[in-house]
Order: sequence, then C-alpha cells, then structure tokens
Amino acid sequence: MKKTLTISAAAIAAAIALAGCSAGSGSGSSESMPGMNHGSSGMPSSSAPATSAAASAEFNDADTMFAQMMIPHHAQAVAMSDIMLKKEGIPAPVTELATKIKAAQGPEIEQMTGWLQSWGQPTETPSDMPAGHSMSGMMGEEDMAKLEAAQGTEAAKLFLTQMIAHHEGAVMMAKTETTDGKNAEAVQLSKQIVSTQETEIQEMKDLLATL
Repeated sequence: MKKTLTISAAAIAAAIALAGCSAGSGSGSSESMPGMNHGSSGMPSSSAPATSAAASAEFNDADTMFAQMMIPHHAQAVAMSDIMLKKEGIPAPVTELATKIKAAQGPEIEQMTGWLQSWGQPTETPSDMPAGHSMSGMMGEEDMAKLEAAQGTEAAKLFLTQMIAHHEGAVMMAKTETTDGKNAEAVQLSKQIVSTQETEIQEMKDLLATL
C-alpha cells in the first residue's frame, strides 16, 4: 500500500471549507474565548472567564503540529468515505463504516481548526515539517484514483485496506500528541482518536476477512 506525505490542495481546501463555517463552534463557546482574549488578558470582566480562557489557550508546538497534520489527514478519510457512499453495490457494513467515519471526523476537523485559529497558528500543514513528523497512512493520487474506479466488492476491499493503513497512521500521530502535547483538549482528542480508530481497525480487519 503506497503511503505518501503529499496532500492535495483540494483536500486542504475541503478541510478548511468544512471548518470555516463553524470554526470553534464544535468545541463550545469556551473554545472561542482564547482567540478573543489572546494578548489582552487584562480585558476579561471576571476572573473565572479569564482563568478558563488561559487554560484553553495553553498549547505547545506538539499541539500545533498535531492539529495541522490531523486536519488534512481527517479530510482525506472523509473524502475516501464520500467516494464509497456514492457507489452502488457496496456491502451494507462497509457503507455504515464509511458513514460513521465521516460523521466522526468532520466535526473533529472543525474542532482542530478552531483551536489553531484561537491560538493564532496557521491552519495549513507547514511545508518545512520538522524531522520525525509525518502524516503516515496518507493515500497518494494513484491510490485515490483506484478507489474512485473500483466497484462492488473490489471497491469495498480496497477501501478497507486503504482505511486500515490510514487509521494506523492517525493512531501513530495521536499517540505522539498524547505523549508530547500540552493542551488538555487536544490531548483528550488524541486519546479519543486512538481508542476509536484502533476499534475501527479491528472492525475493518474482521470485515475484510468476510469479503
């Protein structure tokens, strides 16, 4: 299975477009506060909001890298799921899985985009990514083209094989954030991603064995 760090401009644009309409809203009103109060800690009208905002605004480079990398990674998973949901003759369990992945990862894109905006950080993945950081499990253009062209059971098998590799990459990235991250909400999301996607990996392996 080919893996690449190449992120299509379309995938990034889709991620930002998805998040742009409601950036920050997926995380509740507390998420919007850090961006509003950033650099003006003396302005809040009460100590409670100031304390909450300060806690939410605490982040480090690992948090930033996690969000910047996971946004396009999630965007590709949503795109792969969309491809499957448009096909005819796909086994129901595979369609249900694609629906579940899209439903979970779309809001997480919004959440992570909101964090980056509130932290004053770029929402795009940096071109000069630090050594040791990679978006493992990403599909290349040829991989996506094969998924587009495949039909029926062949498409289901290809989707499951590709998504297993994709999820394994996301789990690796999330575990790094769990270890190195500082922002409590980002670390919590990373743990949630590990738990959810490890469960889905096993589910996909079981499904693949039945096709």
